[in-house]
Amino acid sequence: MAGGIIKKLPKDVVINVLIRLPVKSMIRLKCISKALYILIGSTTYTNLHLNRTRTTKDELILFKCSFKEEPQRFKNVLSFLSGVDNGGFNPILPDLDVPYLTTDYGSIFHQLIGPSHGLIALTDSDAIVLLNPTTRHYRLVPPCPFGCPKGYHRTIEGIGFGFVSILNDFKVVRISDVFWDPPYGYPEGRDSKVDVYELSTDSWRELEPVQVPRVYWLPCSEMVYKEAVHWFATIDEVVILCFDIGTEFFRNFKMPGACYFIKQSRYGLIVLNESLSLICYPDPGCAIDPTQDFIHIWIMKEYGISESWIKKYTIKPLPIESPLVVWRDHLLLLQNKTGQLIYYDVNSNEIKEFDLQGFAKSLRVIVYTESLTSIPSGSEPGTQVQKF
Repeated sequence: MAGGIIKKLPKDVVINVLIRLPVKSMIRLKCISKALYILIGSTTYTNLHLNRTRTTKDELILFKCSFKEEPQRFKNVLSFLSGVDNGGFNPILPDLDVPYLTTDYGSIFHQLIGPSHGLIALTDSDAIVLLNPTTRHYRLVPPCPFGCPKGYHRTIEGIGFGFVSILNDFKVVRISDVFWDPPYGYPEGRDSKVDVYELSTDSWRELEPVQVPRVYWLPCSEMVYKEAVHWFATIDEVVILCFDIGTEFFRNFKMPGACYFIKQSRYGLIVLNESLSLICYPDPGCAIDPTQDFIHIWIMKEYGISESWIKKYTIKPLPIESPLVVWRDHLLLLQNKTGQLIYYDVNSNEIKEFDLQGFAKSLRVIVYTESLTSIPSGSEPGTQVQKF
């Protein structure tokens, strides 16, 4: 019956109605008729749904935290949350244990990267998991096959993930440092290696040798924006290192004003007012001087133009470990030094604490909206698409 009705209605009318429904309802509708199954499962429909007009009320939260179970073992948990009118969160799906990410280090080096075209990458540098938080489909990216010669040591310094619209493909990029490990003494020399994984071919390849500034790891970095990945890096000063996922070229952005020295400052990358933005905040390991140690938020008005930085907000010192993400374009989500989630309203200066916390420094947050984007299965054992 439903299939007959759909055939009688103009296709654009059917699509205009369907894309307004929650993804859960659309998945159920696929079971009603062959016509709906084909329509909702098509790439065209998926892209229309992904690019439909949205508001901040459509934003959902993917929250990751870690809990210490044994002296050297941690349990890592993902929570799927929606916002409520009083500024809090409600669970929309059951929590789940993070798969494959086994590197602990207090779980503080885990990253969530994205969303990009509906997908999110979870990584501990050793393993990379692609996840659609709406459908709860996920798969493991095969390990990179490239090592280093005997006598050398390779360390993974940065991971990136994003979608390239012109190729209709997802890529993962991995930046490594390669050192010579002499029998005695400290590692000598340094070479950069850059590996790229393409989801469409399910394979890794090495880029031509390129000298890349050393990645300066911080918890609120590895930001994907405008089909490029951004990290912090150091030359003689701190810069923003950008990798264009499509062209596979690197470039550096200068930091604004006096924000480029490490010293007693830390940095975070966020998207605010649809612009790449920088947070400069006091080093959590140092004592805060309330007369000087403010939090500054800068916005890059013209993307890629270092001279276009403008200071948007100056915030009184807060006892935070690191920023996490901007929610609803005015709520800055942060983790405090005890591992609790808090927010700061940049419009009203209100601070609110949530009953969401984990091991200190382990919190990660991604803001996403519902998506039907599918993940193709891999060709290697263990890289098939699964569902929680």
